[in-house]
Amino acid sequence: MSDSRNAPHTLRVALGDRSYPIHIGPGLLGDPRWLSPYLAGRQVMIITNETIAPLYLERCRQGLPEGLEVRELVLPDGEATKSLASVERIWDALLEAGFNRRCTLVALGGGVIGDMVGFAAACYQRGVAFIQVPTTLLAQVDSSVGGKTGVNHPRGKNMIGAFWQPRAVLIDTDTLATLPPRELSAGLAEVIKYGLIRDAEFLAWLEGEMPSLRALDAPALTRAIERSCEIKAEVVAEDETEQGVRALLNLGHTFGHAIEAHQGYGKWLHGEAVGAGMLMAAELSQRLGWLSAGQVARTRSIIEAAALPLSAPADMSGEDFLVRMRLDKKNIDSRLRLILLRALGDARVHDETPPETLAALLEEFPRR
Repeated sequence: MSDSRNAPHTLRVALGDRSYPIHIGPGLLGDPRWLSPYLAGRQVMIITNETIAPLYLERCRQGLPEGLEVRELVLPDGEATKSLASVERIWDALLEAGFNRRCTLVALGGGVIGDMVGFAAACYQRGVAFIQVPTTLLAQVDSSVGGKTGVNHPRGKNMIGAFWQPRAVLIDTDTLATLPPRELSAGLAEVIKYGLIRDAEFLAWLEGEMPSLRALDAPALTRAIERSCEIKAEVVAEDETEQGVRALLNLGHTFGHAIEAHQGYGKWLHGEAVGAGMLMAAELSQRLGWLSAGQVARTRSIIEAAALPLSAPADMSGEDFLVRMRLDKKNIDSRLRLILLRALGDARVHDETPPETLAALLEEFPRR
């Protein structure tokens, strides 16, 4: 902490009296200065999973001040855990411990833990405080920021949930040292997304730095996290509940969520499905006359460089996609709303795609 080059960087999500900081830097987990200011009272429950607990649970507990009533709940790992049954386990633990409205939940883990804990916090006694401590790249740059919480339903991804903002987001970049390569690639999908939708200069930087990012180069990862969080914070401040511009953050997600739901949650990682989905969105944008072949090739190249899929599952037909995509939360009055690219760095919400154009893409997109 004494080295100014390693000093944490703090961003802010501007939501009036519900504004909160995003602290980014190495060595934050375990330092009481970063958690204690955001505790609502003396009761704290840390919720994590079986993979993260041996790595970071004790360090997280060390980051809490003395004199608190601290409980822990360790859930199974994996996307299949993201269910109402798991949220009920959180509520059961809170009730058994006698936690009141001034308790604070700490979500220690990836996006599954963060989404579930946030939803549990939103509902418990009609809303209690929670803090996001994301330990995967995907959670650090996306799901931990913005207040989207919830669980999956067998018929659709994230179909049950609430908007509930954390009191703070604590991103300890040291936790990425234990991130498996596949999980790293999944997180890079969301980083690439920010460049594609809003920052062509950042996208160009990512193209040059992808080898460093995949090698866990600390300065490169820190810059990627900071810029991603800056963009996410800006968009959330403009449109907290996704009535307009926030929908742009779902580039590739309508296609990707269809893949996840059809395959069974956990078979494809969320970021893997989004990677393929972003390429599908780029190719559809080309078919509509917005992107050139060269721009699509650039999109494909950076997705490939991040070790993400360039094709859809072999067992998914075009109709399989459409059945799942019709359940997407962005749809209004039965109109399929897609996030497409007018240019690299310029995304738009589009609900007038000719059905035959979409159907042709879904049938012709490569399968594996």
